[in-house]
Amino acid sequence: MAESGIFSVLRQDHERHRDLLDKLEDTSGDSEERRALFETFRVDMAAHAAAEEMSLYATMLADPDLRDDAQHSVSEHKELEDIVTELFEMDFSSSGWLTRFRTLKHDYLHHIDEEEQEMFPAAERGLDEGRKKELKAIFAKHKPAERQKAKDNPPDSSEARE
Repeated sequence: MAESGIFSVLRQDHERHRDLLDKLEDTSGDSEERRALFETFRVDMAAHAAAEEMSLYATMLADPDLRDDAQHSVSEHKELEDIVTELFEMDFSSSGWLTRFRTLKHDYLHHIDEEEQEMFPAAERGLDEGRKKELKAIFAKHKPAERQKAKDNPPDSSEARE
């Protein structure tokens, strides 16, 4: 049976993110291509994470059997966001940028693999098709606003220190 509902849209985003990360890794220096790909990834990852937390994770947090997994993933979202902020503020042409980017790529791929292989199957067991479609609608409703919020509010590490 083909996957439907929330899980299909989350996996589609993950595939797009994998592709963006691969393309980014193939860039060099402070090029327009690197900046454009990074901005696309940054904005979409932020929107995806926020909408995922408002839809699937909110449901998982309400289930005692799934709560720990959801909390773990929310924590990973914050860690990934922190690395993205570092990269955003770094010199895009430095060797340190590419080194830190590779950490982001590794951590992000680990995160989405864990979601797809462990969390999604566990969460899916407790959801009927109607609920999966409801969660997909919640995700779809929130993601455009979260995308705009990410575009309008570039990362700033000084805000975290205040």
